[in-house]
Amino acid sequence: MAPWVHDPHSGGMKIPARLKEPIKQRILAYAADHYAGKYNRIDVRFRDKFCYIDAYIEPYVPEENFDEERYGCTREERIEFLRTVPTHLCRLRYGGDVEKWAMAFYTYSNNKYEPSVFNNGTFHGTPEEAFETSAVYLQ
Repeated sequence: MAPWVHDPHSGGMKIPARLKEPIKQRILAYAADHYAGKYNRIDVRFRDKFCYIDAYIEPYVPEENFDEERYGCTREERIEFLRTVPTHLCRLRYGGDVEKWAMAFYTYSNNKYEPSVFNNGTFHGTPEEAFETSAVYLQ
């Protein structure tokens, strides 16, 4: 008989409306305290059992050799466009405990979220720990 195993990257519970704003504020406060200047803004949004964290960063577009024909716009227009493109930091899955979430990174190679461990070495952590782990994309 196989033992019961909990998979933190499946299932979950709908995030109660009363938790959404406090969780969002925790994430934004952590980002401001630890990563100010590394992003233009952080977007936190909720859908069913998931909390998505995206960052908008200042793009690097070199002045020299910018090819307007290739991009179909000026360098300044390209910068303005790139400022509107989010960098997906992570997706959190709510399992009923506001201090124990599962996390997944967005993989651009596959265009989907993939399960991940936290920097604490486990599959569970706080929203702040998720931000810290996924802040590798802000370096």
